[in-house]
Amino acid sequence: MYFEQIPAQFTLYFIFYGGTALLALIASIYLYLRKGNAFASDVTPPMTLRHWTAAFFAIVFLGHVWWFLFYIFSGEIYSTSCVVIAVLDSVVLLTTIPGTMFAMLQDRKRSVWPIALATLPYAILGLLYIVYLDDNIIDIAIAYIVLVYVLYTLYMIYAVRQYGRWLRDNYADLEHKEVWLSHTLVIIVLFLIIIDGFESANVTISTYVQIIEFFFMFFLLWRVETLPQLDTPMEQVYSPLETDIIEKPDTPTDDKQPMALPSNIEQLLTTHCVKKKLFLQHDLSLLQLAQAIGTNRYYLSQYFSRQGVTYNAYINDLRINHFMKLYTQAMAAHRSVTAQQLSLKSGYKSYSTFSLAFKQRTGLSVSAWMRSL
Repeated sequence: MYFEQIPAQFTLYFIFYGGTALLALIASIYLYLRKGNAFASDVTPPMTLRHWTAAFFAIVFLGHVWWFLFYIFSGEIYSTSCVVIAVLDSVVLLTTIPGTMFAMLQDRKRSVWPIALATLPYAILGLLYIVYLDDNIIDIAIAYIVLVYVLYTLYMIYAVRQYGRWLRDNYADLEHKEVWLSHTLVIIVLFLIIIDGFESANVTISTYVQIIEFFFMFFLLWRVETLPQLDTPMEQVYSPLETDIIEKPDTPTDDKQPMALPSNIEQLLTTHCVKKKLFLQHDLSLLQLAQAIGTNRYYLSQYFSRQGVTYNAYINDLRINHFMKLYTQAMAAHRSVTAQQLSLKSGYKSYSTFSLAFKQRTGLSVSAWMRSL
């Protein structure tokens, strides 16, 4: 059998290869069977994301199994079995990877079928190779599937930027909601898969790919466990007001004409958000704030847009001003306080998030600002 021809330098490669397959299998079973989070029990997970990720891990495991069996019993790169496995591998990966990544982007519905459909020419090229056994067809097929990967990667860069803007327009706290790092790693892995495909005979490169895949799956599992379901109703600190409700008009408006916003939104924000310190509520969303001040999400979003600020920036300004006020009062009263303590009292869950927002808001680090006083 081909197994007897495997050289000794392949040993390390197959150790990581088997470890990656085993991790993928365990992760898939875990995500399918467990409804809640083991690593972040206080987070309500998006079930769609868990299911897509479980499917992705299952495909990774199956892919490792069928490629392993192929190299043991055949190992012929330009063979019918190799072409069939390569086509199957690409089609299922280009379905489950986008499904997983799209599920992380909770700003809108994104269909997977266009990307899955894009793999159809690749499958047709594989079938043509089996019929005509022309190596040029394989070259065209590889070039095509690489193009699909690259176009998908470019689209994800655009989608993540769009998602980031949507988050800042709708959520006060972005901790654990940003997904750019996950997508960055996916982009790296996709390119490594492409490199591995071109350099499949290079044991060193293949081993590095397996190592990176191993740690990437750990990171992806952590990302799934810590990403909250954004549309989960959260407990309201302040009940929606029964008066001064401003409804979005049912009559269509001319998109070319600027919409006249209610003149009392700024007053409502001052009365019900600033004075009552509603901005100190964790995970306060634009919808919750709109309900609390007695207007609707549409008009409130339009108001911030007209002011040239995002909702996230508005809440951060209020929180940082509150922090400055607390620190100034503490210094005047000669009370010993720390920036970490005051950041928690100012609405932030973590000091790292606060310090980054503070630096963006003032241009100074927290310690530098405190020394300046």
